[in-house]
Amino acid sequence: MSTTVFITQRLKNAAFNTVARFLLACCLGTLLAYAHSEASATEVTQLQVERADEGVRLSALVRFDLPPVVEDALLKGIPMFFVVEADIYRDRWYWTDPRVASAARTIRLAYQPLTRRWRVNIASGLISSSAGLRATLNQNYDTLPEALAVIQRVARWKIAESTEVDPDAVHKLDFNFRLDLSQLPRPFQIGVAGQKDWTISAQVKERLKLVPTASIAPIAPIAPIAPAVPAASSTEVVK
Repeated sequence: MSTTVFITQRLKNAAFNTVARFLLACCLGTLLAYAHSEASATEVTQLQVERADEGVRLSALVRFDLPPVVEDALLKGIPMFFVVEADIYRDRWYWTDPRVASAARTIRLAYQPLTRRWRVNIASGLISSSAGLRATLNQNYDTLPEALAVIQRVARWKIAESTEVDPDAVHKLDFNFRLDLSQLPRPFQIGVAGQKDWTISAQVKERLKLVPTASIAPIAPIAPIAPAVPAASSTEVVK
């Protein structure tokens, strides 16, 4: 009788230890996943807005790590589209804030298997497909880090005319940077829906602080850029 009780107790202890180890492994996995997601989160690290005679210009640095699934899709020939948007609202305490200026640009990143190079296309405004990238600024790069450094840096982008922003009024800035998943092929859109690995997005909402151009410190690139590659920037139609 005592032997049966002893064996039963040992089995219960073994089962408890197994469950405990399983729960501990799940907790560690969750913590590691959370730490990875925090490390690879998209973040706007610098944001400057200057006012000049030719208009209001925005400079920014957006840091993010390209998820492996996104890089793998790029290597398979699927281009990625990044969208940058900036809206300026006039602060109004008695009613909703009216939008006084709005600007957007689309950045296309693609891998060229034949030349093993990366192409970056920058187009003004929002586009619905690669066919909309007409008269864009095109640049080729030897490595992916070089191409990403260009995408992550916004340099003196004109987002409004000087007359659109009243210097005596209070304004708010809404800055957005995101990977546009709606530009992916339809099968990919279905497969990546709700997956965090495909999320590259950052937003900054703050009071607009305009400074004179002379007092603006230049924003350095996120990563060092290699010497200029043979293919110089040009204006052409993307095929």
